[in-house]
Amino acid sequence: MNARIAKPDGAVLLPRVGVGAGSLANAAGEQAFFNMIHAAWASGVRYFDTSAAYLGGESEQRLGAALAGYPREDLYVSTKLGRYLSQPGASSLPGGSNFYLDYTYDTTLRSVERSLSRLKVDRLDAVFIHDLDPGFAQAAYREELKTAVEGAFPALQRLKDEKVVGAIGVASMDWQACLDFAERADVDVVMPAGEYSLLRTRSTALLEHCVEKGIAWVAASPFNSGILATGSRPDAFYNMRPATRQVLSQTEGLESICRRHDVPLATAALLFPLRHPAVSTIVFGAKTSDEFNESFARLSRNLPDQFWHEIDAFLAKTKDWEKHD
Repeated sequence: MNARIAKPDGAVLLPRVGVGAGSLANAAGEQAFFNMIHAAWASGVRYFDTSAAYLGGESEQRLGAALAGYPREDLYVSTKLGRYLSQPGASSLPGGSNFYLDYTYDTTLRSVERSLSRLKVDRLDAVFIHDLDPGFAQAAYREELKTAVEGAFPALQRLKDEKVVGAIGVASMDWQACLDFAERADVDVVMPAGEYSLLRTRSTALLEHCVEKGIAWVAASPFNSGILATGSRPDAFYNMRPATRQVLSQTEGLESICRRHDVPLATAALLFPLRHPAVSTIVFGAKTSDEFNESFARLSRNLPDQFWHEIDAFLAKTKDWEKHD
């Protein structure tokens, strides 16, 4: 399950399974985070993902400290840049005012330098241009997209030529924004967080583009920030917000199929994205070592074809559910 994924030219990108170091992974505090990272290492996971925006850089610092004792040649580390918190504890939600976007050439170079220092490494296996989408950029989206294509991307290409950066990617919770960028720049990898999941399957155009161009797809946030792990309970979260009645209803339909086949919803959620040929890697977060171990164990389960046939039929029948939300 943790086999390396290579591009058609043979260059290794990222392992099959990775752990995210975002707000969820840090929610139980620093020691719990360290314990979770060590549990992931003990289970054979070698890929760890973070961002300059997570906790205003503290996520990178914590991850660097947690990984410091492990051989660098065995590690795969990725981070993200372009969206930065303007103050400690600032909101990470689109529409907020406590962050700023900067996809210029010089800022990109400085951001990588800071990330290397925080992570205590001399190179990064992948760097993603982060949250370049209309949700964050709003009316300035097209202008920011142009800046990133002409600024951030060439800066990362320079660092790639210098062997400081491995793969160049784009990461967003908006698959169309990832496609917009991938059509304008020769990226190696995309991370459309939560955009190909049991609850979100409308990213066909990006999936097809990735298959055609040999772009790796990292399926981060497979639980859509909570509900596909917790199920359709009243306090469930969907894409970082309280789940609406429509989200709960769609999840209940998935749960019904899962119950008939004695398959936990969380197991189906983790395995679903990996069925698509575009998806090379799954990245999930966990607050504690126990949570990590539980999720990691789910990845080794083989689910029957009949279960997936029913899931696929349900998703095809309800593919437009979110339009009515």
